[in-house]
Amino acid sequence: MGRRTFVAALAVTGGIAWLGLAGCGRAPQPSTAPVATAPVATAPAATPQPVSPGTTAATVRGLPDFTDLVAHNGPAVVNIAVVEKGRLAAFQEGAPDDPLHDFLRRFGAPPQRGPQQPLRGEGSGFIVAPQGYILTNAHVVADASEVTVRLTDRREFTAKVVGVDRRTDVAVIKIDGKDLPTVRIGDPSKLRPGEWVVAIGSPFGFDNSVTAGIVSALSRSLPDGQYTPFIQTDAAVNPGNSGGPLFNMAGEVVGINSQIYSRTGGFMGISFAIPIDIAIGVKDQLVKNGRVQRGRIGVLVQEVGQQLADSFGLDRPRGAIVAQAEAGGPAAKAGLKSGDVILGVNGQPIERSGQLSAVISQLRPGTKAELEVWRDRASRKIEVEVAELKEGAVAANEHGEAPQGGKLGLSVRPLSPQERRAAGLDGGLLVEDVAGPALEAGVQPGDVVVGANGQRVASVEELEAQTSKSKRSLALLVNRGGTTIFIPIKIG
Repeated sequence: MGRRTFVAALAVTGGIAWLGLAGCGRAPQPSTAPVATAPVATAPAATPQPVSPGTTAATVRGLPDFTDLVAHNGPAVVNIAVVEKGRLAAFQEGAPDDPLHDFLRRFGAPPQRGPQQPLRGEGSGFIVAPQGYILTNAHVVADASEVTVRLTDRREFTAKVVGVDRRTDVAVIKIDGKDLPTVRIGDPSKLRPGEWVVAIGSPFGFDNSVTAGIVSALSRSLPDGQYTPFIQTDAAVNPGNSGGPLFNMAGEVVGINSQIYSRTGGFMGISFAIPIDIAIGVKDQLVKNGRVQRGRIGVLVQEVGQQLADSFGLDRPRGAIVAQAEAGGPAAKAGLKSGDVILGVNGQPIERSGQLSAVISQLRPGTKAELEVWRDRASRKIEVEVAELKEGAVAANEHGEAPQGGKLGLSVRPLSPQERRAAGLDGGLLVEDVAGPALEAGVQPGDVVVGANGQRVASVEELEAQTSKSKRSLALLVNRGGTTIFIPIKIG
């Protein structure tokens, strides 16, 4: 396509890459060159206004001064170094791009592989509790065998991975230390586009680097990010910034820097942060229960465009239109049906369809949710009992390892009798959501899992049992649109 494509836990669309920002591998060495300068005319600058903790964005005038904010909060931002063992070194003698490859092949010598080397990477994090709990990104520590945390005073600690939630890209690690500095947590719902924000992290390993920008937009939906309404900013973030905090002008953390949008692999003015309220909710569950529970109501929804809004008599495009209510699911039991438009949940407006999953997933299973539904050109209230989203657990256990059921990154449920008849299948598991290894392998929502490693599977337990027996890969037998195919998934 005329441009280099970057792939690092990302989905590529039209040559544009979504990048997770873990500083995996060795960072490229920057090149430097003298920069010619010329005299320029200058004009009096606005007097910088010192910003202290507690100052709101509304009180900032002119160009803000971030020095107090950084001095107060910088010590709570940490560098995270990880080691992932068992990965082959980048150079392998005898690889196709090795000059010795043809020589060895011509003379019948078998290709020689280089020794296995540990893969090293870096990221960022921040201390949220005096007990040593640190928030970071899941993609920074999820596959690490060793995690080392370095503070700004150069103290180093070996960290334990408390839990990892790949769906929100949030992880919790813990260190044992005394007199640890902590950050203050803010309210991202109060953010407004145009508001100043500050990012602190370790881009390319440069500890406690500070960048500033503004909030570009709120509640952004990204590929494979349906559980997170991202904060978009233009604060510069790069590999190594992953897991670092995003501060408002009051010195409160409002987000965790997670991804960038780029055509080059480097920062291009668009970055995304996980709202801190979502991250704290995940953290609390991981610390307390070792796993994350999410709510579901069993609906397949789509975006409401202008034509659909006109057809259903809405004043403007908004909400999430129900394309299908799962037979026997919570929504269907409550009376929701195809064509209903969900406009709100518990008083919270739903502007776009992508917001619905994020809102519902944060509700506790077993609780009631009041939906505002548009039907027959009128609004009505429908109460739905929230069920639990059954998925492979992605929290770490006490040894810092992911349980077997969470290796695939699949959210599945058994087919209903009606679905079995419609698909012409005796049974199977419908894929409702996909992430991690399964997403990378090509599994799609709507696929029906009918077997694994040559064995038929008809329940979540049977799939988990086959997964637990697999050390490096799993051959998943999938029915897609009436065609059965095998999809190998790397899980080791």
